[in-house]
Amino acid sequence: MRTSSQRRVILTIIIGVALILSLNFWQNPVKGFFYSSSASLQQVLWGAGNDAADLFKGFLNSKKLQQENEQLRLTVQGLLSENSTLKELRRENALLRNALEVGPAKTFQLALAEVVSQDISQDTILINQGKKDGLAVDMPVVTQENVLLGKISEVYDKFSRVILVTSENSSFDAKVSDADITGVIKGRGGAQLTLDLVPKTKELKQGDLIITTTLGGVYPKGLLVGTVRNAQKSDTEPFWRTEISPLFRANELSYVFVILNL
Repeated sequence: MRTSSQRRVILTIIIGVALILSLNFWQNPVKGFFYSSSASLQQVLWGAGNDAADLFKGFLNSKKLQQENEQLRLTVQGLLSENSTLKELRRENALLRNALEVGPAKTFQLALAEVVSQDISQDTILINQGKKDGLAVDMPVVTQENVLLGKISEVYDKFSRVILVTSENSSFDAKVSDADITGVIKGRGGAQLTLDLVPKTKELKQGDLIITTTLGGVYPKGLLVGTVRNAQKSDTEPFWRTEISPLFRANELSYVFVILNL
């Protein structure tokens, strides 16, 4: 009995070893069959994986390009802004140089101001200088060519309103340049001027240059006002009827000078 039991154990061990060896022998063919059967499916999945990877990579590249394009756009805008600023500075410097050479800066202390808006119906303009820049009501305003524009009528911290000489609320003493002929310049609105109170005994002619005088103390003398466009004598009135052409156009004004000292 004991010998028989030992034999059964030995036989069982032999059979187990044989089974393990047979499994190892068939393992590679089974794997080969599985790999062969699933090869097409693996190719599809691998291709789909590559496509998804390419799509994700393309998305990242597109996002990067968008960011680079936005950065380039901002850079271009910055350069354009700097260029515009430099152009304005060059323009302001040219105006100042001209004013120093031939304009009012040879006589007066000036403040350069930019025209930010205008009201043609009221014959006024708004400039970007105010109390903080040392401006005050009644300060004269001129161009770089010494042409009188008007005077400050309202002043705020950073802005001032200028009433033009063509306003109906404007009047001041003036004279014909290089002649002993004086009168009063009056604004008629709508960019119109007249020279009143010139006696008929004086001789006026078209093209005569009108400048300011010190009479009345409104403006300093010698500022350019305009030229005689039309002068007529009246049989019933003792004075000339004289129309004056201003030497400026309000809608073309960009920069002006404010006279700080009289």
